[in-house]
Amino acid sequence: MTSTPQGTARGDGPGTGSAAPEVSGVGVASGERVADIDAIQRLIADATEHQNDVERLIALHTPDVSIVNFVGRRLLGRDSMEKVMRVAVASPLAKILTTVDVLDIRFVRADVAVVACVKHVSDERDPATVTGDDVQVHTTTGSLTYVLEKSATPGTGWRISHAQTTPVLG
Repeated sequence: MTSTPQGTARGDGPGTGSAAPEVSGVGVASGERVADIDAIQRLIADATEHQNDVERLIALHTPDVSIVNFVGRRLLGRDSMEKVMRVAVASPLAKILTTVDVLDIRFVRADVAVVACVKHVSDERDPATVTGDDVQVHTTTGSLTYVLEKSATPGTGWRISHAQTTPVLG
């Protein structure tokens, strides 16, 4: 599988990014947002690609990032995120992999976008090694919402300021 600008993996089934996202909001009708749309899709693709690379993943987030993960754990700030990520990637949790389909990008301001996604979860852990204390994956799909900020600093681009994943049951 290869990463695509849609922020997903290319292939068959979930996470294929086959449809272009809906785009709306500030500057969309005039075509001002084309470069921003591409940059946002690249950011989300990079977050997916680097999900087990702590340094590269952390760099995609704002310093005051707020994250609510798939199991409801809230993380505030990059320092907190980094500590949790280092533990996770050194554990069997590193074998719970995700792909993301971008459904909708809404520019609420020229420098703020809300992005709706579907997160597909694949638990690649050996079932024989998963114990009662380990995180259990009860569903393979989640609704992921990002709030992204465009930095005023040239060359910095878009960063994730908030991410929340809600499991989709059933």
